[in-house]
Amino acid sequence: MNRRYLLPLALVVLVFTSGCAGFFGSGSVSDDRLDEEPPAPYVWDNDVNAHITLTENARFQAVYRLNRSSIELFRRDGFGGRNAIPISAVRYRYPNGTVITGTELRARGGAVDRSRSRVSITLPSGAEGGKLAFTSDSTPKRFSLPAFVNGSYAVVLPPNRRVDVFPFGKVNPGDYDVEADGDRRIIRWASVETDSVSVQFYLQRDLYIFGGAAAVLAVVCAAGLFYYKRRIDELRRQREELGLDVDTEDDEFRDDPPPGMG
Repeated sequence: MNRRYLLPLALVVLVFTSGCAGFFGSGSVSDDRLDEEPPAPYVWDNDVNAHITLTENARFQAVYRLNRSSIELFRRDGFGGRNAIPISAVRYRYPNGTVITGTELRARGGAVDRSRSRVSITLPSGAEGGKLAFTSDSTPKRFSLPAFVNGSYAVVLPPNRRVDVFPFGKVNPGDYDVEADGDRRIIRWASVETDSVSVQFYLQRDLYIFGGAAAVLAVVCAAGLFYYKRRIDELRRQREELGLDVDTEDDEFRDDPPPGMG
């Protein structure tokens, strides 16, 4: 092969193989992301197995009680597959209250590894029974995530969000309670045994905007109907003035029986 083609070919192969390694392979979450400060303090002192706080900037902070040595974090895509979720500000609190960062978790023999399909977190030996916390991204006005642990759940909505009015608000699974905490609402489940938890919520003002838009649309429709009714009435009057309306009550097509049959 001509030597002038060898270098471009080698570069193409290098880019392709490195890209495949990043897409299909695995690696570690960076120390900076692991030890990043969470947007707000984690709610360690809660009485549920999963406590999730949603923020106004489409993020969430999760605290899970772990009774096992590892957990896999992912989202399901629309084709039945899994995609790793981006995590940061990883913390683990031992049953005695000691809190360690993600890098400290690694230093004690644990692991935080990421692949294309999941983030795997392994606790240090003998650390079961504590709580794992992390921060990740969500979507505006909707939270959905697999149920990584079973049992009791609490999802704290951002300020002034609600789920009461369908179809703007939807909660799955059912059999939940909603309680007020200042300007926030907390959705609670005594026990979650389903594969996922999802909450669709709305701002209070969204209802007013929708109601105003519906009212404007109703007025426009009523005005349109009134206009067309007037036009039809005007056309009818014009036909009558021109003598175009014909009385057909006694024409040859009346419904009398044929001759000799009456």
